[in-house]
Amino acid sequence: MIPFLHLGPLTIPTFGLMVATGLFVAAYVIQADFRRRNTKTDAFLIIGVAGLAGIVGARLYHVLESPHEFFADPWPQLISRFGFAWFGGLIGGFVALILLARKEKIPMLEFLDACAPGACVGYAIGRIGCLLSGDGDYGIPTSLPWGMSFPNGVVPTTERVHPTPIYEFLAWMLIALILWKLGSAAIQKGQQTGGRIFFFYLILTGIARFLVEMIRINPRSFFGMSNAQTASVASVFLGVLLLISVKRKRTA
Repeated sequence: MIPFLHLGPLTIPTFGLMVATGLFVAAYVIQADFRRRNTKTDAFLIIGVAGLAGIVGARLYHVLESPHEFFADPWPQLISRFGFAWFGGLIGGFVALILLARKEKIPMLEFLDACAPGACVGYAIGRIGCLLSGDGDYGIPTSLPWGMSFPNGVVPTTERVHPTPIYEFLAWMLIALILWKLGSAAIQKGQQTGGRIFFFYLILTGIARFLVEMIRINPRSFFGMSNAQTASVASVFLGVLLLISVKRKRTA
């Protein structure tokens, strides 16, 4: 792992570099989705605003998972370069997208549908930053041949553990492909996606994160689940309920 790149006098954290790369690539994917929907909107502005909101939300959610530690000494935790929660990022980015959709006067559900594949790609690339920095997002010890150790990571371990950032990278890229193809199928038929792509995003990413958390080292809280697993269950249920609601309206 390479937590930092040293370029002369510059020290660049690889996590931040990969997050920036993820946002940049996500903007290209979202712009391509807007283009095929004939939506004239600047994806780079959108991903910039939503990306920043997602980073803030991910950071706040992470530090508030341990409220006693946070309120005892909040400033160092707020400005730390490490420790971001997926669900907090989802909430922050989602709120920003709602506001942006209203500003651009685009139907909100169609707007969220167009952003869903790009959000998956951006998240996947960001997880490579977790792998490079060894920031503690890895899993439990394993004897599998692809197990990795992070002796020089930000959160070091000499044991061979599950490289969960790689699992998440593969899972989220697969989800991005599925969502893109679902959108393509609807657009080719001249249909509005009506939120279905975003609802599948909630379901598929929720399932993926729940499964990854089974081999993560995060503490358990609700009914033996980690906070991320609890959030994942909520994401899946919400996605299923919204999907059923849309299908009922279409058949009514």
